[in-house]
Amino acid sequence: MIKTYFARPLSAALLGAVLSGPAVTTSALADVKDYQFQLVQQEARVGEAVLSVRLVDKRSGKAVPDAVIFAKRIDMAPDSMDEMTSKIEQLPTTEPGIYRFKAKLTMAGGWRLSLGAKVQGETGTVADKLVFQAVK
Repeated sequence: MIKTYFARPLSAALLGAVLSGPAVTTSALADVKDYQFQLVQQEARVGEAVLSVRLVDKRSGKAVPDAVIFAKRIDMAPDSMDEMTSKIEQLPTTEPGIYRFKAKLTMAGGWRLSLGAKVQGETGTVADKLVFQAVK
């Protein structure tokens, strides 16, 4: 009688834990803070420049392909010239996880590339500000 009384609730609880456990654990581990943009080169030539960045999953170190870049800005904030901006255009990718941009760098100095992106399967926005040098 005691065995039957506990058997059904215990079986139901174990089955529920097994079925819901991985889904809860998987979604709890992923976060937009686990992703980061990284410059491929730290310098670019003044004039028409192609800037390449890599989107990386910090947990695995692997490049993340197919992100949707929806915000991009380039300015000279590192040299205290936030108002000094330039046009920036996204180029087709040549390698998964590498995102390329064409910009006109009008003068030598410190430039900041600000990016916002959506990663497939994640909620929230990956945002980064990358600083590089334009050289003559």
